[in-house]
Amino acid sequence: MDQRGLRNRWGLIVMITLLVLVVGRLAVLQGVDGAAYASAAEQDRLRTYPIASLRGQVLDRDGRPFAYTVDASRVVADPTVVESPTRAAHELSPLLHVPEADLTRKLSQDGRYVVLASQVAPETVDAIEALRLAGVLFEDDPVRLYPAGTVGGQVVGFVGKEGAGLAGIEQTFDDELAGVPGERRVEVGSGGNPIPSGIDESTPAKDGSTVTLTIDEDLQYVTQKRLGEACSDGDTTQGSAVVLDVKTGQVMAMASCPGFDPTNARKTDPKLLGNPAVSDVFEPGSVMKAVTVSAALEEGVAHPDSVLTVDGKIDAGDHVVRDSHVHGPIDYTVTGIIAKSSNVGTIMLARKIGDEKLEHYMRAFGIGSTTGVELPGESRGILESSADWTASRAANVPIGQGVSVTTVQLASIYQTIANDGVRIPPRIVRSVTSPDGTARAAKQAQATRVISASTAADMRYMLEAVVGEGGTAPRGAIEGFRVGGKTGTAQRPNPDCGCYRGGGYVTSFVGFAPADHPRYVVAVDLERPTGGGDGGGVAAPVFADVMRYALTAAGVVPSGSPRPDFALTATTP
Repeated sequence: MDQRGLRNRWGLIVMITLLVLVVGRLAVLQGVDGAAYASAAEQDRLRTYPIASLRGQVLDRDGRPFAYTVDASRVVADPTVVESPTRAAHELSPLLHVPEADLTRKLSQDGRYVVLASQVAPETVDAIEALRLAGVLFEDDPVRLYPAGTVGGQVVGFVGKEGAGLAGIEQTFDDELAGVPGERRVEVGSGGNPIPSGIDESTPAKDGSTVTLTIDEDLQYVTQKRLGEACSDGDTTQGSAVVLDVKTGQVMAMASCPGFDPTNARKTDPKLLGNPAVSDVFEPGSVMKAVTVSAALEEGVAHPDSVLTVDGKIDAGDHVVRDSHVHGPIDYTVTGIIAKSSNVGTIMLARKIGDEKLEHYMRAFGIGSTTGVELPGESRGILESSADWTASRAANVPIGQGVSVTTVQLASIYQTIANDGVRIPPRIVRSVTSPDGTARAAKQAQATRVISASTAADMRYMLEAVVGEGGTAPRGAIEGFRVGGKTGTAQRPNPDCGCYRGGGYVTSFVGFAPADHPRYVVAVDLERPTGGGDGGGVAAPVFADVMRYALTAAGVVPSGSPRPDFALTATTP
């Protein structure tokens, strides 16, 4: 065979070999790997989108909303399929209120996912969908609204950028409120739009539950407004107030100033985003004398008409404790010791009880432990073991120095006295309602007896003397209603020196009304680093205004009997 024929033969062999390889490969692709390649192509076209659950509402006791969620969307894009970034940006800019240049830059970048705008209203989404822009898609991005604004803000709290609760009820009940998100798997075409006959599978979201509070929105508003006025007097830098229902321990209002609006939480100084009424402690001063005197009565070492000869000062280890005004020996009744807020007389009663017994009663009233109110960051307060008290500390604790409480703890002490000696720890949640409408009442706190009903009645009697003639808080009186309560003026520690010098004062008043049939307790404390004043002159008027509204709004009938006459000294007629 000549060379030409040999070359033709080898050429034919090569061509046949190549043809066999190509045909074989096609057979493998179509017959063997076809399903796998088809599945891979399908998977490449699948997109998975989260379906947001609708966060539950937070309501006041009458069903008025403090917080709720509305539908909104996040507008996103896949730049790889956007046909003209410039044209798309031009059409989207007036709808999203985002500069055209910013949108053009985002739509032109590498990658397959970019966020164009968040929390876009449904009507805007409809307008964008009508443009039929390739590569522009939507994801659920609900908006949390707080229609009451600052009212109840510290109680309700707020959610973060990702929708998780970061403070208040939003944080404590985050799991119940959040619900469970769903998911949608959808097959999309080259423009990023769903294929009508393609895969479209969804796992529905489970919406969150609704939390109903014990708070009354109107009373909350009045409490915050009056507290805000007190905090704008030029001397008061911070204040708190708590209103409790005597018979249930439910929190009707809880406020601190300055407050914040949950809607603008991200723009607020982080230092203001807490709830001082449950987290901040202070030395309560003379309002604590009610605990000391309750213990003395319960232990049988005194009764309201017992007479003690009280000097104007008393030795306490290496210190001398004095009454608020200079005086010689006075034959005070125990009622007079409360009404005149005598430090010396109270210490004398405490010494009759003994340190260990006094500590026992203080802890029984809830001092030194959290109340369990359903809010984050609650402090237990400060109460050292009586075994560690020095002589000066043993004299200070009975009169409210060297011990620290929160406002909600202080209110709870007087709720116990007003409720015939039975303590019901404060609670602020009334019920939790699931999306199907099933309501679950909040777990009730366990009631405990702290003092006998007769001791509590004697204490209410004596505490009425505080707002009567000769008492320290006539400005706490409310026309038509009998009122009982106690003032407090305690030195405020100065953080600059770690001492009391130059620290100013914390003034307080806590009381109940009507004193003959108590309905509410209101506790008020005002921090005054540079100002003077006392609880009767500064905090009592705030108490009176809040209590007056609470009683009137609830339709409480005015007291049917006048305030008793009180013997403050042995010589009182």
